[in-house]
Amino acid sequence: MRVLLVEDEQNVANFLKKGLEEEFYTVDVAEDGAEGYNMATSKEYDCLILDVMLPQLSGIEICKKLRAAGLKTPILMLTALDSIGNKVEGLESGADDYLTKPFAFSELLARIRALLRRAPDSLSELTLQDLRMDLLSRRVFRGDQEILLTQKGFAILEYFLRNKGRVLSRTQIIENIWGYNFDPNTNVVDVHIKFLREKIDKGFPKKLIHTVRGAGYVLKAEDDQ
Repeated sequence: MRVLLVEDEQNVANFLKKGLEEEFYTVDVAEDGAEGYNMATSKEYDCLILDVMLPQLSGIEICKKLRAAGLKTPILMLTALDSIGNKVEGLESGADDYLTKPFAFSELLARIRALLRRAPDSLSELTLQDLRMDLLSRRVFRGDQEILLTQKGFAILEYFLRNKGRVLSRTQIIENIWGYNFDPNTNVVDVHIKFLREKIDKGFPKKLIHTVRGAGYVLKAEDDQ
């Protein structure tokens, strides 16, 4: 699951990013409203977390602009303002939920999961033949065998399953898993794909992860054309 966090308090942003990544979410961070709006409109996210008080554009303004543009991605508002009027304003701007600072991280996780379950195109499970990923429990199985993955391994496999049959370049994988600013010349993708193959394909008669020379990688059944 890919999350955009728009938060200008660096300590808060770092804490939330670290915590969400430990829960196997892929997190992009924007430090002001204008950057957050641009990222929200240029890339697909499963959930947006917007602080209300932001430089350049407030969370309220971002939300209104996104909803006016037709974006239906679930939005969770964060704010230190806890009056009823502030909450009503946030919800009426198009937000799906509202969380007042300070909050317990466990409550933030619960609210994100609830928003994702209610999303119109939400899925609780991704599959390809005997490969199954449970998005709610964050578990992966090949047949009856559970596959234990690292955070990044899980995120890459989820990205593959959401795009099964589609060739994904190294640049696409880097941008979607590590973010825009990651060095595109690194071999980190190849290292993680090797690890995934050992976990997902080794010992199984049908291979699912395939290299497309000069293009990237694709997740598909061997008999798929």
